Amino acid sequence: VFHCLTYALLVIPPILLTSYFLAAFPNRPESISVSPSLASLPRQAKSWSVYPEDFYGEGGYAKFPYGRVKYWMLGPEDGKKIVLIHGLSIPALIWKDVAPRLAARGYRVLLYDLYGRGYSDAPQTTYDTTLYVTQLALLMQHVKWEKAYVVGISMGGALAAAFTANFPELVEDKVVVLASAGLIKASDLSRTAKVMSSPFVQTLTSSWLARKFFQRLTDSPTNETSDKPINPIQEIVRLQSAHLPGYNAAISSSLRDGPIRGEEDSFTSDVWDSRRLLIIHGTNDNTVPYKYASEIQSLVVGSGCSSEIVTIEGAGHDLTVTHPDMIVENMHRFYVA
Repeated sequence: VFHCLTYALLVIPPILLTSYFLAAFPNRPESISVSPSLASLPRQAKSWSVYPEDFYGEGGYAKFPYGRVKYWMLGPEDGKKIVLIHGLSIPALIWKDVAPRLAARGYRVLLYDLYGRGYSDAPQTTYDTTLYVTQLALLMQHVKWEKAYVVGISMGGALAAAFTANFPELVEDKVVVLASAGLIKASDLSRTAKVMSSPFVQTLTSSWLARKFFQRLTDSPTNETSDKPINPIQEIVRLQSAHLPGYNAAISSSLRDGPIRGEEDSFTSDVWDSRRLLIIHGTNDNTVPYKYASEIQSLVVGSGCSSEIVTIEGAGHDLTVTHPDMIVENMHRFYVA
């Protein structure tokens, strides 16, 4: 009996202690940290002249759990509704030559900055497909749109496909993707992209010291007094990298975890059997090679989708900047057919 009692005294306290820790109520989870957007920069910052907050008019902000989202709406309120989704590094500025043309043709156009870009906040989280498609679903609810045509360029093309697959009830029967990512193999990613996606490089480029160095480069007097005209598309990338603490982390995470690749399921979803897809791609695209246009088509056709490829000979990746008229013409033809 003595041995049994001794054994019990040795065993029971650890069991009770372990049970207490396992059953203890957990602490409240910490709130998500959010890095500020371009809206936080002083008015004398160069970004306000390159890509001002009212670039497409006054617009508005929507407050969601992962931070504020900047959006704009153009065109007549009774026009066909179109959502434009930008790509990896350039915010809604990429649509500067397309959105006004669509609005002039009578379409109601919704543009917005993805999390971590432009005037939308940068939550410190994983920038995966779920984050992005949920952002758009919440935004459509905020602006009270029940359904819309969805258009995406580059990473935005993959997001358009993923959004259609995840929220088919919010998407009309025609989808447009331009120079679309989503299927990129690692071998086709540039060395710069691979280096930028490294967690070590992400930490380094997001550091205070690195950003101060980038700011010194982008805001240097030599830059400002140069006779060479500023390319707003290139400049906004440099300015975001230099001034937004969450931008480099958003880019890095999107390359590792986002819809740049691995979206085969989005393009093979059975939701495509009731939709049509317009694929526009340039033959000289060095970011997302032209071969991916036919690969996307093969996947959606296998799902019962009616699709079409519009090939732009000699065009590179930024189709909305180099060929806006051709983009708008083909979109309009596609929608009225």
